[in-house]
Amino acid sequence: MDNRSIGFFDSGLGGLTCIPYLTAALPEERIIYFGDTARTPYGSKATSTIRNFSMQIADFLVQNDVKMIVIACNTVSSICLEDLQFRFPEIPVVGIIAPAAEKVAASCGNENRVGIIGTKVTIRSEAYNRLIRELKPELEVYSEPCPAFVPLIEEGIIRNDIMDMTIRYYLDDFVLENRLDTLVLGCTHYPLIRDRIERFYPDLRIINPSEEIICSIQQILTERSMLAIHSERENIFYASDLSENFMNMIETIFSSQEMKVQFKNLDIENTRK
Repeated sequence: MDNRSIGFFDSGLGGLTCIPYLTAALPEERIIYFGDTARTPYGSKATSTIRNFSMQIADFLVQNDVKMIVIACNTVSSICLEDLQFRFPEIPVVGIIAPAAEKVAASCGNENRVGIIGTKVTIRSEAYNRLIRELKPELEVYSEPCPAFVPLIEEGIIRNDIMDMTIRYYLDDFVLENRLDTLVLGCTHYPLIRDRIERFYPDLRIINPSEEIICSIQQILTERSMLAIHSERENIFYASDLSENFMNMIETIFSSQEMKVQFKNLDIENTRK
């Protein structure tokens, strides 16, 4: 038994999409979430900057005595997972890409054609393509960066014509030309527009890494006898900028639950040292 909290972090509010799946599967677990809303999006930033930001946030979570770190960000997972695992060997650090890649490999056959959408950094890293092909080399895998999605979602521009036009701009040709039947939402922000994507492409099977990562979390906690039992801790959500959009998203996703939200302001200048 280990009633310490699980630490989640993301470049902004996208990682919040993992939490309902966690609470459904593991209701006894408590979380500390950090969204770097003051410096989002990460997907177009330099790799060195992303590493510095990620190390700083992970340090903060470890200082708050988390029992596990979950990188609820595809961009960070694609370039920083091994660095964070090396930095914190005493606690498990879980990335979001491998569980989704394993789901693709296990559920797709030679007849399937898989598309990956994500930030520029995630797509450029080819992390999904590499892992999927290691597991199932014969699969046809294609990728497409969609850099405008995250800024729009962070601004709450989700269910309107602007988002619809942006989805069509990125995906119409990508889906048609590659004859896709499966689409991986390679950014934790993207589940927030899943219903819009499905409306335009109803025949696509969607794979959501925000959901797939929960099995990995549960497996690790079970194997290490770290599952929580009757925890009296609170779920706490931190942000580097406690914006109205961040608060609204917490209210939207967790409308049926009481959540405690705290503000933590990071020293941005230290990330460049």
